[in-house]
Amino acid sequence: MQFSREQLLEAYRMMRTIRDFEDRVHEEFSAGGIPGFVHLYAGEEASAVAVCMNLDARDKIASTHRGHGHCIAKGCDVDGMMSEIFGRDGGLCGGKGGSMHIADLSKGMMGANGIVGGGPPLICGAALAAKTLKTGGVAIAFVGDGASNQGTTLESYNLAKVWNLPAVFVVEDNGYAESTPSAWSVAGSQMKRAEAFGMPGYYVDGIDFFGIYDAAREAVERARSGGGPSLIHAKLHRYYGHFEGDAMLYRGKDEVETLRRERDPLTHFRRRVTEASLLEDSQLDDVDRSVRAEIDAAVSRAKGAPMPPAAELLTDVYVSY
Repeated sequence: MQFSREQLLEAYRMMRTIRDFEDRVHEEFSAGGIPGFVHLYAGEEASAVAVCMNLDARDKIASTHRGHGHCIAKGCDVDGMMSEIFGRDGGLCGGKGGSMHIADLSKGMMGANGIVGGGPPLICGAALAAKTLKTGGVAIAFVGDGASNQGTTLESYNLAKVWNLPAVFVVEDNGYAESTPSAWSVAGSQMKRAEAFGMPGYYVDGIDFFGIYDAAREAVERARSGGGPSLIHAKLHRYYGHFEGDAMLYRGKDEVETLRRERDPLTHFRRRVTEASLLEDSQLDDVDRSVRAEIDAAVSRAKGAPMPPAAELLTDVYVSY
């Protein structure tokens, strides 16, 4: 795939936005300004951005409890996201969903999900709707290595294949299901699991934007053309704990520092594009400054926004058809 300079800058901007958004949420949560639980996506940026750059307005995604990166990659408004995480009026879900249930259906982002393995059945429904209505849409489920062991996920593989749904399952294997290493808890291989259900499987390096993009492009095009579901296994890393406040005592000494130094998707992307003379360091530095200012402004607006009114407490609970 040949990318224009504009596309490369957009890819870097989205990855940088996710990283700076998550780093700032980490700081604000540590200072006591954010209610509820927070699970951060920093270190995994290339996966969300590379997959979602293959999507358009017809397509839907379902996320995990670690959903901020998927939101940003699918085009959700950063101001609305930050206000939602701060629990303020004007957030994407009125300040009532918070980090773990952030969603924007208008962008095709069906929501983060506090239920491990809750997304795959949802995207089977979205994919069935796209197939029935002939919209040409594709549905993507992002799941972690822990969720890859859930019955809901395996049943969704089966359903998607039996019904030949335009679905793609992206297993973001960051090495730990909460605190349990995936090497101890995931039997066999994700590729063999895909094979067992009769669908293509792709193993990709989760820090390599270009490798993930190519796999996602093939899987999405296959789904869109009626070829059925696929599975992508991205081996990547998270830099923060399972949740904010996790002391990460289960990780090796200097593990995170080594990953940040040697396995950073943003550093990898920057090196690739500058060494190939596709972009200049100065262009990427400009993006860094612009994104930093955008995140600062989003935090300021969120802190200044009112709390949701009490009268809204019980709205958006049930849908009347």
